Amino acid sequence: MSEFLGSRISLISKSDIRYVGTLHEINSDESTVSLENVRSFGTEGRRGRPEEEITPSDQVYEYIVFRGSDVKDLRIEEHPGIKETKPPAMPDDPAIVGVSTVHRIEFLS
Repeated sequence: MSEFLGSRISLISKSDIRYVGTLHEINSDESTVSLENVRSFGTEGRRGRPEEEITPSDQVYEYIVFRGSDVKDLRIEEHPGIKETKPPAMPDDPAIVGVSTVHRIEFLS
């Protein structure tokens, strides 16, 4: 499950409230799901009766831990971006004789 850490997640609780945030942790020992930077979108009509609906909130919660048994639905909305780390471009400098990058040394001719 670690491959999903950092993914944007949409979670619906058994209370029919949808939350969207970044997956921080799935703890199988404690049966919890933790999201970061979480926003509540309310019930969005899932309860079927206007007087029972919960409105969305603009509040962004830094961190929420959900009890796994109270999660009705969990979907991945967006996988974390794979960041490609490229070494900085080598300056065109005649003073440079060799370059070391992580585990490789290149000698320039």
